[in-house]
Amino acid sequence: MDEQANPRRWMILISVGIFTLMATLDGSIVNIALPVISKNLNIEMNMAEWVVSIYLVTICIFLLMFGKIADSIGKIKVFKIGSVMFIIGSIVCGLSDNLVMLLIGRVIQATGASMAMATNNGIITETFPLRERGYALGYIGSFVSIGAIAGPGIGGLILGHFHWSYIFWINIPIGLVALILGYVNLPKVEKTNPVKFDKTGFAAYFVTLLLFFGAIFVGQSIGFTNPYIIVAFVAAIIFFGIFLTIEKKVTNPMIELRIFRNHNFTLGLVAGFFIFVTNFFFNVISPFYLENALGIAASTAGYILMAFPLVQVVVAPISGKISAKVNPIVLTIVGLVVIELAQLGYLAFNLKTEIWFILLCIGLNGLGNGLFQAPNNTMIMSSVETKDLGIAGGLNALSRNLGMIIGVSVSTTVLFLSMSKFYGKSVTTYVEGRPDIFIDGMRVTMSFAVVICLIAIVMSVVRLIKSGRSSNE
Repeated sequence: MDEQANPRRWMILISVGIFTLMATLDGSIVNIALPVISKNLNIEMNMAEWVVSIYLVTICIFLLMFGKIADSIGKIKVFKIGSVMFIIGSIVCGLSDNLVMLLIGRVIQATGASMAMATNNGIITETFPLRERGYALGYIGSFVSIGAIAGPGIGGLILGHFHWSYIFWINIPIGLVALILGYVNLPKVEKTNPVKFDKTGFAAYFVTLLLFFGAIFVGQSIGFTNPYIIVAFVAAIIFFGIFLTIEKKVTNPMIELRIFRNHNFTLGLVAGFFIFVTNFFFNVISPFYLENALGIAASTAGYILMAFPLVQVVVAPISGKISAKVNPIVLTIVGLVVIELAQLGYLAFNLKTEIWFILLCIGLNGLGNGLFQAPNNTMIMSSVETKDLGIAGGLNALSRNLGMIIGVSVSTTVLFLSMSKFYGKSVTTYVEGRPDIFIDGMRVTMSFAVVICLIAIVMSVVRLIKSGRSSNE
């Protein structure tokens, strides 16, 4: 039987897509402004990183919770509330003149963003008929990927002409347009499925993430051998074990663990996670390399970093079409190899590196991501049954955001530890007048990115071999 297509479905896609783009964009757009924010608010670099980290951690904490709440009270209702909260948070961030106020604004922003991210795939799934669903979900995936990667480039363009606060002010007119589009086009009545919320599971999940990421970011300042930091890490592991035990027993868990038995889904999810970790290594480091070490203006740095999203935007739809004709796993492996070449290029960066080589490596990374993201997202979403599309979409969004925050936390931790070793004393910020210390730290940090990307390649090759075996059986 043919499904009744919503005549306003493409306008709904645009409305949902705009907020999805802004929510993911704000996870990375602040990176380029960190050197400026650090100087303007008179704070060290590791404290400035909290502006990025607290946003991503908040999304990771609340994403699955709002997904469950949305099933009970309505996805569109949660999406609209989240959109308003995101705009309010942007206003608070724009008005901030100190770190505390800025962090509060980022938490409000991230809470709204998590509500939008938790519901976007579900809204699209319910709005589009089956024959168009994959296509529409692919567009949402493109909004997410572009938003996550384009931040530093767009942020640099804004910084070239305006105060850093305009990185947040720009959300308001765009957000209002998306709100109006949503109000006009989103259905006023929707299906709901009231279920009991897994409060105990959420509490264990909340404490796990809070302890884990808190230990990482505080540990950067006071040292990872500090007894309190060690206890926090151990407690995080214990609470994670408690969380898994709860999820296996409750009727309506926060995370449906059974879905991970689907190897195609799990391998695709983990490979995507590793690539977001890899991307955020350079996303975090590049502003300090370009602006502080090379002395390039923020606006020019923005133009340079725009090479990534511009190449990806061109390549992604082509990759999506090619993946329908060839084995998409092969295409993801090709993309991963290109990303690995870009990481090796980053590894060679120094104080004398020519701009053309920097652009080449950033463009290569965009090419690789364009080849990888579209077929990988399609495989993840098409590997599950229709009834699990919402779960799969939520976990896919969670893996991306966890990839971003792990990328931020691990890259900064490795950077500061290696800089401290080379400098001979504790370093938690860029050492003025000693760009060589930063370059040495950056080289060690990007070595980790090379290894992480290599792991993703190996996993994808394993996935290809397994798919070949299953098709021959």
